[in-house]
Amino acid sequence: MLSLSYTTELARLYRIEHSGNIEQYIATTPETRSICNDPNVAGVEYTDKLQRACASVLQAIPLEATEDSSVVVNILRGGLNYGLRNALAEAYHWNRHTTCFISAQRARNSQNSEDWHITENAYRKVYLPRHSSLFIGDVVATGTSLRYALNELIAAAKYANSELQDIVFFTIGGANAAKILEDVDTECRRNFASYRRTVLIFFEGCFGVPTPESKLSIRLTGTDLIREGAEMAPEFIESQYLNPAYPIERCTIYDAGSRAFFVREYAHDVMNYWKQVLDFAERGVTYSAYLQERFSTLDASRFGEVSLREVALKQIIAMTKLIN
Repeated sequence: MLSLSYTTELARLYRIEHSGNIEQYIATTPETRSICNDPNVAGVEYTDKLQRACASVLQAIPLEATEDSSVVVNILRGGLNYGLRNALAEAYHWNRHTTCFISAQRARNSQNSEDWHITENAYRKVYLPRHSSLFIGDVVATGTSLRYALNELIAAAKYANSELQDIVFFTIGGANAAKILEDVDTECRRNFASYRRTVLIFFEGCFGVPTPESKLSIRLTGTDLIREGAEMAPEFIESQYLNPAYPIERCTIYDAGSRAFFVREYAHDVMNYWKQVLDFAERGVTYSAYLQERFSTLDASRFGEVSLREVALKQIIAMTKLIN
């Protein structure tokens, strides 16, 4: 259940009432609705919009962090997308807040969708003041990278005799983010006497992550973030009706790293999905039938007469333009 907690002209935050010991919100902004709906938003446009969304949320929600205690943690490379260093400067007119970096790239050990491990974790530059409020952004599906990074930060804080006070985490992600932050909140309260709060902000929804048992014709298990069965902001749900392609995208974000930093690879990924959808359409699958699979609670009649083939062709053409 959601309740509207904070609202400005640029952002609305809904409190998730069943959020346990941590504060959980679903935030909606024009920028993140655009990102989560339209895969054409890529490259610099994508990261600029995500940074503005983070700044809008920071201006809307009251936090206790100060300029000198605030530390932006970039989990490479996806964390760079959120632009939190600049978002804090924009929201609060700060200049002296600290930024640090941790590399944590996940990979599968096997075909098991739950069997992930961390690779490429050699690079780190971590600076923590005496009292630290951490600001972090990353996409979370399995949460493997997030769990690793937070464990490393707790260890670094203990080694440096730094008191962690707050963790504010922004994500386009799923429920594993909450599970991990619940564990981390418990660990922080056990180790840091002045620890105050953990705040988790989902942009647009707490999305599902498919498993091998998920009844989806096309899916990347342990990776995709899907609308079906998700808890979402009312504004985001309503925005699905703006374009029949929006609610049937394979993933809410696709690969966040390549979407920002290697757009051609990202566009190939999206285009390959829509080629599969085109194949379904040419074998007789209707738009309403495919919508029922991808987002069953939407009212298909509000879209009118829609050709799944035409929707797929438009998306393929759009991704071709990104590649070329």
